[in-house]
Amino acid sequence: MKKKILLLSDDLRMTSGIATMSKEFVLGTLHKYDWIQLGAAIKHPEYGKIIDINDDVRKRTGIKDANLKVIPYNGYGDMNILRKLLNDEKPDAILHFTDPHYWQWLYDNEHEIRQHTPILYYHIWDDLPDPQYNRDVFESCDWLGCISKQTYGIVHRVGKRTDKVTFKPLEDWQITYVPHGINPDVFKPIDTVSDDVKNYIHGDKEYDFVLFYNSRNIRRKQPSDVIYSFRLFCDKLSKEKAEKCLLLMHTNPMDENGTDLVAVKEAVCANYDVKFTDLKLEQDKLNHFYNAVDCTINIANNEGFGLGTAESLMAGTPIIVNVTGGLQDQCGFNYTADDYITLGSLHDKKIHGSTLHGEWVEPVWSSAINLNGSIPTPYIFDDRVNDNDVANAIMKMYKFGKKKRKQKGLLGREFIINNLSSKIMCDKMIEGIEQTLDNFKPRKKFDLYKIV
Repeated sequence: MKKKILLLSDDLRMTSGIATMSKEFVLGTLHKYDWIQLGAAIKHPEYGKIIDINDDVRKRTGIKDANLKVIPYNGYGDMNILRKLLNDEKPDAILHFTDPHYWQWLYDNEHEIRQHTPILYYHIWDDLPDPQYNRDVFESCDWLGCISKQTYGIVHRVGKRTDKVTFKPLEDWQITYVPHGINPDVFKPIDTVSDDVKNYIHGDKEYDFVLFYNSRNIRRKQPSDVIYSFRLFCDKLSKEKAEKCLLLMHTNPMDENGTDLVAVKEAVCANYDVKFTDLKLEQDKLNHFYNAVDCTINIANNEGFGLGTAESLMAGTPIIVNVTGGLQDQCGFNYTADDYITLGSLHDKKIHGSTLHGEWVEPVWSSAINLNGSIPTPYIFDDRVNDNDVANAIMKMYKFGKKKRKQKGLLGREFIINNLSSKIMCDKMIEGIEQTLDNFKPRKKFDLYKIV
């Protein structure tokens, strides 16, 4: 009989990065586990329903005994709904996957939960300096899966500090490097891009070079800097060549959490072509966009993984990225996850020198590392790139020409298949779940400490 896993994350039918990866590893492990999901959304339109999607997933996966149920929830859950699910569904484990600060109630109640059910946390992201403020979350888990090599190193280093109560190192943490995985059957090179995608991009104009931005319009993603860097790049070209270049931004240009990108374009890039699209794209259609463009860019000042650039590589299109967070994993640097325990990060080239990277990427190293923070995240580095450095990276990619860019992109696809594929993610996820189930020791109802 298959074990049952309760997943706490964004509703896997949504389009967020969390939802996309939730769907990928759930569908990829249905042969091994039954799944039930508490699917979170800020204002869930199906709140109060129970969604049985077994017929759909059985057709999609070919797994006759696949079991997947989604319980939509308005917000981020609470202990009452969890108690009901634990009582009714009796899951063998809980897997939490998203920002822990939205689910603090889960970790506040871990002593009750872990008397009978282990908690696994698929750790989305951390940056330097080592976030000691997340230690309580780490301590509340039986297993931590880390989406990037940098996060893997961070969790190990935080775990080496002594426990605040027992004053002993936490040596029994179970930690696994589980990078996000891209499906090679969904994102792939294609011979012919659909006419509607080509028409949408080019209109009545044929571009020689299309730079693609596929990220949310929020400050951390630096969309305004992408626009300005594109302008600096175009300024170095002749008028005729610049007219044949396009920045295509797949984002909401008026996101309430971002800035007015239309105004930015008019202010700093009025003489060059920038198009915006916030179309709701299915993955198949998005793959056509990756195949239709020449390069994908992500210069976020900190990034957990960066799905868009990894998808781009799987589709055979090269990338330009800031060397920060999980984007480091896409660059092909010759470092293992264990190396990051002492390495920390590669975000500062002044420290690490000219590090070799894959041919499929033009990396941009941070020129200013600023310390910022908030109440839930008291401190964190912003690894900021220089706009001129970004423009130079775009120019390098431009000068390669279409044939060489395609060759580089195909090398990137090979790298993603061998290192960051959906199969690797699912295999690692199964490894972590099995390890936890085998080693789980129920918590005592009370822990007694001798006060000296």
